[in-house]
Amino acid sequence: MFNFDDANRKSKEAVDTALRTYSDTARGFQAIATEAAEYSKKSFQDAVTHFETLAGAKSFEAAFELQTSYVKSAYESFVSETTKLGEMYADLAKSAYKPYEAPIAAAAAAVKSPKSPQPATPAAA
Repeated sequence: MFNFDDANRKSKEAVDTALRTYSDTARGFQAIATEAAEYSKKSFQDAVTHFETLAGAKSFEAAFELQTSYVKSAYESFVSETTKLGEMYADLAKSAYKPYEAPIAAAAAAVKSPKSPQPATPAAA
């Protein structure tokens, strides 16, 4: 028989889980946006400083060396930042999936489990 109290409790649990997940996801995206904004600001400041230094170079060789050093540093910084952001996205995906992991595994197990064979009924003649 259908129990309304159990259905209500399960419905409330599902809504609470969804709201927690949405809240955690929003915080994760906010952290990612903050990190990206900080990196952009730092990158821009580094570029301005580099061009000021480059403008004061006395020779072509010095300018070339400054530019080479800056490009190498900027590339390493970019790779480091994209790795960090990738890890943040992966952590966000894992935390968003975690509340649903057990119910999905249970549902998958229920679908995969073989059903007990039904006895054959003789055909009517």
